[in-house]
Amino acid sequence: MTVDLDSGPDPADIAAADPEAATDATPVYAVGVGPGNPEYLTPRARRAIREADAVVGFETVVDVARGAVSTDADWLTCGYADEAETLDTFADRVATGDTGTAVLMGDPNHSGYQFVGKVQAAVDAPVQVIPGISSLQVAASRARTPMEATTFVTLHKSGSLDADLDRLRADVGDRHLLVLPRPYDWMPGDIAADLLDAGATPRTTALVLERLTHDDEAITRTTLGDLATHAGGADPSDTPFSDLSVFAVRRDGSE
Repeated sequence: MTVDLDSGPDPADIAAADPEAATDATPVYAVGVGPGNPEYLTPRARRAIREADAVVGFETVVDVARGAVSTDADWLTCGYADEAETLDTFADRVATGDTGTAVLMGDPNHSGYQFVGKVQAAVDAPVQVIPGISSLQVAASRARTPMEATTFVTLHKSGSLDADLDRLRADVGDRHLLVLPRPYDWMPGDIAADLLDAGATPRTTALVLERLTHDDEAITRTTLGDLATHAGGADPSDTPFSDLSVFAVRRDGSE
């Protein structure tokens, strides 16, 4: 089944519709490969990639996996334009008895559910998620924003963001916020401006954490007021920040 984001259903809803069920059938694995540094690729993820006959994923994600794991698997890479066609090829391989693994950046549970749902819709096999280390988890460590006191929202997805933005507006000041921005129309400056419009304090501490775990990792500590000066636009040139960013906002009263 091909999933159309415009006509629905949202593939993330497909992935989250039911809990994983015990089965004797060979699963397709949806594997988180970490934030890009091969040291953060878990042993379980490496095994799922190494033992697969076919591995599917976006080109940038496959590059991470291929550079970290030695395997005889066929690598099926895609972009947004040929995603459906590539997943159909992957599904045909699984249907003929090949073992399959889909790779996603970070942890599938942190903004990867749309791709998990697309894989699940394509294959006639159970899909089992193997969590990974996400840049979000690294960001929480760097920003010292414990998860139990934090509201997490991913804007890095297709479709409406209204409900996600409403959660951020409701919790800013009272809870820490961790946000995966959407390149390039909802970058840190745009989110900061939106939070200020919702009544956030301009001096609230904010951090933009870029390319976490990579050699060129960078962390900018600033305020919502200063960040909002970068709001507007939808091109890479309209923001000083990388598309590989996590945005953290500390709750009021914490430095």
